Amino acid sequence: MAKLGQLCNYANLLENIFFTFIIIYTNPCTFIEYIYFMNSSSVSIHPSWKEVLKTEFSSLYFQNLKQFLVDEKEKYTVFPAGSMIFSAFNHTPFERVKVVIIGQDPYHGPGQANGLSFSVSNGVSNPPSLKNIFKELNSDLGIPIPQSGNLEPWADQGILLLNATLTVRANTPGSHQKKGWEKFTDAVIKNISDNKQGVVFLLWGNYAQTKEALIDNKKHFILKAAHPSPLARGAFFGCKHFSKTNKLLEHQGIQPIDWRIEKTEKPAVH
Repeated sequence: MAKLGQLCNYANLLENIFFTFIIIYTNPCTFIEYIYFMNSSSVSIHPSWKEVLKTEFSSLYFQNLKQFLVDEKEKYTVFPAGSMIFSAFNHTPFERVKVVIIGQDPYHGPGQANGLSFSVSNGVSNPPSLKNIFKELNSDLGIPIPQSGNLEPWADQGILLLNATLTVRANTPGSHQKKGWEKFTDAVIKNISDNKQGVVFLLWGNYAQTKEALIDNKKHFILKAAHPSPLARGAFFGCKHFSKTNKLLEHQGIQPIDWRIEKTEKPAVH
């Protein structure tokens, strides 16, 4: 019986080797993604976040999430690209976070998602919600509406542009919800709330506002408004969150945000 058990183990090992070879041979990019997600030490995320979130990366739910992503990538196109999944964390190290804007899903169209909530890659048309964000910014601070919808200049100043779900299947909104990402990003919000002081949280829409329960409002500032989507029928307009955010930062002696995307624009008048 012992020899039979050993033979079964060898057979299983050979089967795993065979299927791994098939993955490498037929789709080397998938295999690279496999290695990327299955080896937590290679996760491309800023060291400050790797330390803060080390418990999450080593947890069972995160291992299951990585396996889900590996399986998804074998069958479907997934956005954003693997190297961009943690872009929000790489542009905004933990120690620099002073504002958090919470989204829900990445954009699901080709070339749109770049790992930052509400943001799109350069050269991509601005989606309706982002257009309304820029309209409110223009109304609030007089900043001209930019052509580019890439919000990296905001992220680089300490605005964590955090989606609750960090990946999505192409052309299938909500497809990666309830797979583990929400637990991970809830831990992000909770760590910011517990370990920082005076962060401004912008909660736009009903979904983002469910995250209010994770935030200590005695230590931080919470600004709420309708979602910038056209489906909100313009309820987002007039919230003045951009000027309000800067006033809250300045009151604490913190450098305010330069909300300009294109630096050829004139600076905002506060």
